[in-house]
Amino acid sequence: MQTVERHIDINDYNYELPDERIAKFPLSERSQSKLMVYDNGTISESRFANVASYLPDGAMFVFNNTRVVRARIIMHKASGARIEVFCLEPHSPADYENAFSVRGESEWSCVVGNLKKWKEGEISVEFDVDGQPHSLRAEIVERGTREHIVRFRWSADMTFGQLLELLGRIPIPPYLNRDSEDIDNTRYQTVYAKFEGSVAAPTAGLHFTPELIADMRGKGFGFEEVTLHVGAGTFLPVKAEDAAEHPMHTEHFIVTRTTIENLLQNVDCIVAVGTTSVRTLESLSALAWRIKCSGDADTGRVVGQWELYDIAEEFSGREVLQILRDYMAERGIEQLKAATQIMITPLGYRFRIVRYIITNFHQPKSTLLLLVSAYVGQDWHKIYDYALAHDFRFLSYGDSSLLKVDR
Repeated sequence: MQTVERHIDINDYNYELPDERIAKFPLSERSQSKLMVYDNGTISESRFANVASYLPDGAMFVFNNTRVVRARIIMHKASGARIEVFCLEPHSPADYENAFSVRGESEWSCVVGNLKKWKEGEISVEFDVDGQPHSLRAEIVERGTREHIVRFRWSADMTFGQLLELLGRIPIPPYLNRDSEDIDNTRYQTVYAKFEGSVAAPTAGLHFTPELIADMRGKGFGFEEVTLHVGAGTFLPVKAEDAAEHPMHTEHFIVTRTTIENLLQNVDCIVAVGTTSVRTLESLSALAWRIKCSGDADTGRVVGQWELYDIAEEFSGREVLQILRDYMAERGIEQLKAATQIMITPLGYRFRIVRYIITNFHQPKSTLLLLVSAYVGQDWHKIYDYALAHDFRFLSYGDSSLLKVDR
C-alpha cells in the first residue's frame, strides 16, 4: 500500500483560553450546564436538560461506562520525603479486572511525583483496618523515561481496588491547578460509571442525571454502553509542530454483542456521548475491515493511529456492524476486547458509526480539538469563538455542546 504523507500544523488549532474560563468546580446541578447546539453551521444555546429536544425521536445515546480510579497515592520515604505515585495502567496482572481483584502484590505503570527524592528502596503509607495497623509498600522495578513499573505489596487482606478506594485520591485534570476535594469523588464520575480503569473521566457524560436519563427513556430514546478506559495520555499536549507526528496513546475498550446488535438497529441515529465513545465506536470499523479482508478481527493487535484512513471509502457503518454481529454470533463471542490508538483528524477522516457528538470544550492544540475539527471542519473556530463570547465554561467541569452535521 502506498505511504501517505500526513501533515497537520498544530498552530492552526490554537485559540486563546483565559484561565478564568476554565471551570475549576462543577455546577451544583449536573444537567443545568449550558448546551451549545451546532446544527450544520447554525449555533444556538440552551440547557443540557433539553438536549433530547434537538435530536430525532428514538436516537440512541452511547455512554462510556468506565469508572475513574482513585489512582493517586501519597506515600513517604523513611526520611519523610513525600512521593506521589499515579497509577496509569496495570502491568502484572495486565488485565484490569484481575489487577483490581488481586491481593498482596501488584505491578503498575506509574508516573512518580518528586522522583528525584526516590532513587532506590521502598516507600510506604500506613493505614488501619478494623483497628489493626497495616502498610502499603512500593518499589520501582523498572525505570522508564516518563512512566515506571512500580511493584506494590500490602499486608491487609484487601484487593488492590479496595486499597485504592481507601488510600487513593481522584486524579482530577492537571489544568484545574488544585488538589482534589471531596466533591470530586462523586462529581468527577458519571452517574452510570461501572467498570474501574480510567484515570480521567469521560467528561461529556458528567451532565447526565438519573432523572434525565429516565425521562429520555420514557420518551423513546435508547441508551447503550461501551467501555473505554481513559488513560493519562488524554492530557498529553501535542508538542510537535506537525501534529501528525504526535504519538497517540493506547486505550483499551470493550463492546458487547448486544450493543453491536442494538446499534445496528439504530445505525442512522447514533449519538456518541464524548470523544471516548467516538474513539471506541469508530475503532470498530478497523476490526470489521480486518474481518472483511482476512476473516479475523485480530483483536490482539492494537488499532493503529492511521489504520482507519486506509479503509475503503464505501465501507459503511451498517456494513461494519453487520460484519461484527455475524462474526461474534458465528464464534459465540459475547464481548469484543481490543485496544486503540486512533487519531481522528481533519485529514480526510470519514465517520462511519457516529452520527451526532456530545462533547465539552477542549484545550487548544489538543488531539480532541482535532477530532472536533474532523467532524465540523473549519467551523470549529466559529463554535469556540461563540463559546468564548457567550460565557461558556471550558474543559472537564465546563459546559457542553451537541454537534450535528448531515452526511
